[in-house]
Amino acid sequence: MRLTGRGIAVLAGSAAAYLLGELAGYALFRAMAGIGLGALLAATFLTVRRPHVDVQRGLSPDRVERGRPALATLRVRNTGTRWQPGFAAHDSAGAERQHVRIRRLGPDGEATYRYELPTVRRGRLEVGPLVLERSDPLGLAHNRLATGETATLWVHPKRHPTRTVVAGRPRHHHVGRTADDSLRGSADLRDVRPYVVGDEVRHLHWKATARTGQLMVRDFVDPDQPRLTVLLDTRTESLPPATFEEAVEVAASILFAASMAGHRCRLLTSAGSDLAAPGGPLASRRFLDELCLVEQTEDRVALLPSALTTGPSSGGAIVVVTGARGTASDLAPLLVRYSSVTVLGIGPVHGVAPILGARVILAADAPEALQQWSGVIQ
Repeated sequence: MRLTGRGIAVLAGSAAAYLLGELAGYALFRAMAGIGLGALLAATFLTVRRPHVDVQRGLSPDRVERGRPALATLRVRNTGTRWQPGFAAHDSAGAERQHVRIRRLGPDGEATYRYELPTVRRGRLEVGPLVLERSDPLGLAHNRLATGETATLWVHPKRHPTRTVVAGRPRHHHVGRTADDSLRGSADLRDVRPYVVGDEVRHLHWKATARTGQLMVRDFVDPDQPRLTVLLDTRTESLPPATFEEAVEVAASILFAASMAGHRCRLLTSAGSDLAAPGGPLASRRFLDELCLVEQTEDRVALLPSALTTGPSSGGAIVVVTGARGTASDLAPLLVRYSSVTVLGIGPVHGVAPILGARVILAADAPEALQQWSGVIQ
């Protein structure tokens, strides 16, 4: 239990009034001092007991699109055998604080409260810890108790309807080429070779064995499946903060659509972030979580990270989300590494130099960029 600022002021005023009453002989000042001290004693009596309750907080949902509602559910249960006086619960959600007034609870009583969490900004929001506070009606003293654990609310970038496109290198069977959509599975037959000790017996190729007179096995490799790479420009010189949020929404929309379609995707940023994942709902959530944490960097770095300029040819399709300013000629090296290159310029249009063999789309915001993008890939 602690005195509030008001309680400390009342205590100091009561002491001064009593001293003045004793020195000057005024009974009124002594009475005022007694009233102040009585109020402090009453406040102490009301707040000396901490709330004896079991409190559980849950988030629904724990991942939400920016601007969509997210609720915190507070379940309070009186674990004692006596009535539990009312108190207040304070929950922090990032820089904001949420206040909930808990009513009186009878023995073994339970109450549920819900309050909305802020989702106006993209990012990872730490919710909690929860603070239970009991105070007197005059606000002279309070007793606080931190309880429960912190929870994490992922505020994903806003997504817009869009279509997706992927590309991949042609695959070849040992007896000829196959169509890109003919493969189902995680292994591709590359060749047939002589059997060596340790090879899987189930991979024996009996027709080749009969033709050559020696044991032959199928040689499988991981298929070069169609895939999509998204490069997000995080340089402040290319994108103002407001326009950068639009660019993040474009990247999130494209990656979400491609992942949910079952395609392998990869997210790269100019700052060096690199995340690759197979298709599916879990992969889409990983990309959205990563985009929650993406921030702009003021360091003068190149648009293309080293992961795009070194190593073997990547193949597939790449979408570069950058500002619609300056020149895009530094993206020319991507033409020899990817079978499809698209540049999405977001923001005030000052001209982007065209690249032979690549698509360049200029738009003022995310919805316009994705609308043009969907029209191009139809």
